[in-house]
Amino acid sequence: MRVFVSIFLLLLVTTSVVAAERTILVVGDSLSAAYGIDQREGWVALLRERLASDGLDYRVVNASITGDTTRGGLSRLPAALERDPPAILVLALGGNDGLRGFRPAQTRDNLARMIEMGREAGADILLLGIKLPENYGRVFGEKFHRVFLDLAAQTQVALVPFFLEGVAETRDLMQADGIHPAAEAQPRILENVWTGLEPLLVDG
Repeated sequence: MRVFVSIFLLLLVTTSVVAAERTILVVGDSLSAAYGIDQREGWVALLRERLASDGLDYRVVNASITGDTTRGGLSRLPAALERDPPAILVLALGGNDGLRGFRPAQTRDNLARMIEMGREAGADILLLGIKLPENYGRVFGEKFHRVFLDLAAQTQVALVPFFLEGVAETRDLMQADGIHPAAEAQPRILENVWTGLEPLLVDG
């Protein structure tokens, strides 16, 4: 009987530890790295606060690097997955690919491999889509954005089609460079991300 009770208690403790260690890993670029603003004001930091206030037991790891591309993200993803095994992997890369004129097919292949690696690690995937500024041309811009829409449909991952919706087109919500969102925009970005993230979250 004592052995049974001991095993039962051990299972309870183990279950609690696993629940407490659920991790959301965000792999992105400057849009998720709080470029130009206080780190505490960025949407990833606001996500931590929202999860805590909602009583959702998740640890959020922000592995976003300013200037990163999908190629860079792909190269560092294995170490990030090993270091912080996620329950949810948020992929917020691609903007710099477009700004640098990389071929959309290359961006797609890199993101597809990252999705595959995330799934192999046991994570649910949330893909955050991005659009390019209009001055990059309508044809290239549409082809670039279609990468996210088609990839999400083909791989059946959760998608936020444009996670700067309501921000990028609002001058007062952008920094002086016209590319990076201001601190005032971060709550709106979080709301956009939350629409795709919430269905992946587990209570308790």
